[in-house]
Amino acid sequence: MNLDAFADFCAGHGVEVVEIDLTQPLVPQGPFDVIVHKLSDVIVEAEHDSQSQQLLANFQSYVSAHPSTVILDPLPAMTQLLDRFASYRIMSKLHNSLRDWRICSPPYLEINKPTNTSSFSLLTPVCKTRVAHGSLSHEMSLIFSAGSLADIHPPCLLQSFVNHGAVLHKVFVVGDRHFYVERPSLKNFPSGPCDRKTIFFNSHQVSKPESSSDLTALDEQMPCLPPPSSEAVAALVKELRVQLGMALFGVDVIINIHTHTLTVIDINIFPGYEGVPLFFSSLLSHIEYVLDKQTSAGPQATGSPESAQTTSGPSPATTGL
Repeated sequence: MNLDAFADFCAGHGVEVVEIDLTQPLVPQGPFDVIVHKLSDVIVEAEHDSQSQQLLANFQSYVSAHPSTVILDPLPAMTQLLDRFASYRIMSKLHNSLRDWRICSPPYLEINKPTNTSSFSLLTPVCKTRVAHGSLSHEMSLIFSAGSLADIHPPCLLQSFVNHGAVLHKVFVVGDRHFYVERPSLKNFPSGPCDRKTIFFNSHQVSKPESSSDLTALDEQMPCLPPPSSEAVAALVKELRVQLGMALFGVDVIINIHTHTLTVIDINIFPGYEGVPLFFSSLLSHIEYVLDKQTSAGPQATGSPESAQTTSGPSPATTGL
């Protein structure tokens, strides 16, 4: 996000936005009413980098010592989305909780180590890295035969590919508001095993607004699929806010060309909100909402789905980023 532009926008509404320097002590930089953050990189790097471990420890120490500061989003809630094994288990339960809306997610397999190809049972799976953040998380492959499992590198996840007419719907959630935009996506492929070679692709490149690729070009004339039901998308967002305990996230959904079922294929941490014209005002509205809720109900209110958190700072109301 353009921090300077957001700071200027907030200043006009009585909210001061400051950029937090995690390499310096946080106490002198505050106090913060709200902290809006995307510490995904730091959390992932902390697995193997001592400097990132220290930055994360400093941040967590500040948060523990200042329970009245609202964090968007809570670290434990956000961390679960860094692991596709965890987030896809949440997605797999949507079929039951949202049965009335005909919402589902594709079958998938968790692959922790090189596997016996005889267990290959998903039709044309998409292989995704287990870690759901960073540039490598966008590197995926489409597998057409059991023999091609030699192309995958565990730990990873295999998700059944669903033909969806090369259209991806990206849902952007900001508190109790959500927006969705259409993006290009993978074209349809014949179902079932075949001798086609594994297709390697970068999902970020394929689904850019201006993307033009052979992988997104439909081979045949296909009637336009109906757009997602606004009521179904609203039900999906409401359920995920409860399940995730977050307010700033994205959901990738497609429409099955055969059943017209709304199909959830991924959940994203604090997405880019590209194409969302009201992002600044929506984010500020949510910040003001959680502060009002905290003032009226006390610090306990910050743990509810409605008070999903973000890095923010000082007064009048100070938001740290």
